[in-house]
This record gives sequence, C-alpha cells and structure tokens, in this order.
Amino acid sequence: MQLPEDATKRAPLALVSIILPVHNAEQWLDECLMSVLQQDFEGTMELSVFNDASKDKSRAIIEKWKVKLEDSGISVVIGGHDSPSPRGVGYSKNQAIAQSTGSYLCFLDSDDVMMPQRVRMQYEAAVQHPASIIGCQVRRDPPDSTERYTRWINQLTSDQLLTQVFTSHGPTVIMPTWFCSRAWFSHVGPFDEGGQGVPEDLLFFYEHLRKGGGVFRVDHSLLLYRYHLCAATHSVLDCRLMMLGAAVVKQSTTV
Repeated sequence: MQLPEDATKRAPLALVSIILPVHNAEQWLDECLMSVLQQDFEGTMELSVFNDASKDKSRAIIEKWKVKLEDSGISVVIGGHDSPSPRGVGYSKNQAIAQSTGSYLCFLDSDDVMMPQRVRMQYEAAVQHPASIIGCQVRRDPPDSTERYTRWINQLTSDQLLTQVFTSHGPTVIMPTWFCSRAWFSHVGPFDEGGQGVPEDLLFFYEHLRKGGGVFRVDHSLLLYRYHLCAATHSVLDCRLMMLGAAVVKQSTTV
C-alpha cells in the first residue's frame, strides 16, 4: 500500500476533512474536485483521498487538483494502493478517515458534486447535533432518474428520518450526504470492509442507531447526486434487501 503523501509533514489539524474514496473515477473527478475548491466554509478544511487501485487517469487528476487546492488553503492527503483489484468502498473510506486530521468528517463520492454551501451548512448542523449523522437534500442527475427515490430522500419529515429506517431504500439520509464528528464516527465505526456487494453504509447506519445516534437533514439541496450504471449502489441493492429482512425479523422478535 502507498503511504499518504507527506505523512511526516502533516499540516495542522483541520476542522473538517472531506473523505473521498476513488476508484476509476476519471470521468467525474474534475467536477467533483472543483466543488471542493468552491466551498464557502471559512474554517480549516482538508481533502483526504484514498485511491483504491484505479487503473484509469484518476491518480493524475488528483495530483493536478492537489496543487490547485493547496494553493487555495485546502490541504490534501493522498493515500492508496495499486493492487490488481480494489479493496472496496468500506476499506477506502476507513483508510481516508485514518489518514485525515479533521474534527468533522464530510463524506463525498467521486461522481458527485457539492454545492458551495454544503460544508458550512452541515458543519453548523453537526455542532448543534453532535451525536447525529447529518444529511441534506439532493438534486438528481439526470433529473428524471429515480424520481420516487429522490422524493423519498428529500421529503421525509424529521420524524420519518427515524421511523422509516427499515425500508428497502436504505439509510434515510443517504451516504453521499453524510457529515458527522470524528468522535461520533469513532464511537460507532469503522465501516465494514467486506468489499463489493456489502452495504457498508447500511451496516454503519444500523449500528449508529443502536448506539443511540440521531438523524438530521439540512433542508437545502447541497449535493448533485449522480445516477449511472457504474455507481456502487447497484452492487449492494440485493444485499440491502437481505439486510432489511434480517432487521425486520430482529425488530419483531424484540417487541
């Protein structure tokens, strides 16, 4: 495995670390990383990237943006490996978190785009809700894809964020919108590292709830959430349905 760059010359602790796992994301990375640069958050911020055995030009794109981001005051930590096969999203997120320094963690998928106010607004919410996963509303791209699911993401009431946790949709605030304190993540985590097909977000979400965590959504559209056949979501759908069945059975036996 490649060690994070400049590991011995780490910048001062950041207030917020953006956690970005990457695997063969050259098609989307420029727009994704531009959205990091355009954040209006005034606190210290870093980007922690873990490159999970990408075979395309992802690494070169990350290196290009490292210069631009650091010139703008955003520190960048890059880790990764070049094994024949990727280790999976759960592993990559855990590695990106481990090499980061921020007191708060902002999760970002490499194919998505943040609105400029995302980090600022979710940080403000996280300070007010320290034991919660903070989500936000999203804008889907293409706009007419998964219309029912997008409505579900954006229109759940604050009560429904907790009462609808056992649905086939998965977490009531979707993983690409998550924001939480490092302290709370450490209390609940890490992510499961089972690899492709394992719903690491759903497993973490259920453990979060089991430990008394809350769920809060910032009711502004802070993320462009892409839909495409390469998205990791498709590989975990069947597994999520199995997890849902197991969770419902467990809940019914404890009532």
